[in-house]
Amino acid sequence: MELRSVEELMDLLYACPHEHALRTAALLRRTRPADKELQVAGLVHGIGELLGPGGGADRAQHAAEAVRPLLGERVHRLVRHHGPATDDDLLRLRQATEEGRFAGFDAGVLEDWRTVLELVAARNSRLGAVD
Repeated sequence: MELRSVEELMDLLYACPHEHALRTAALLRRTRPADKELQVAGLVHGIGELLGPGGGADRAQHAAEAVRPLLGERVHRLVRHHGPATDDDLLRLRQATEEGRFAGFDAGVLEDWRTVLELVAARNSRLGAVD
């Protein structure tokens, strides 16, 4: 499945248990406020569980392939390699994911992320048009 619109992605995010994703994205927003792609990767990394069978790497691959056309190569790479990593951004994502499992704070609501998703999708669309 390839996601082609923010609306499709939002529908999928609403179908997932999204508290963990919200906390992960919120933690990344705190530590890297200007890095919208990293925040979005934290938000969408868990959608693979709805997209196909398998666990771990399979779920990450399903999620990465689904968001690639909409959110671009960097988000695709971050989601695909979610797990053991040496790259600084991947390490930040993994750390926020782990902290997000246990963090006890109000991370807001999913709808708060629609604008950020639209921004990243629009940036990716412009980059794709240039290539």
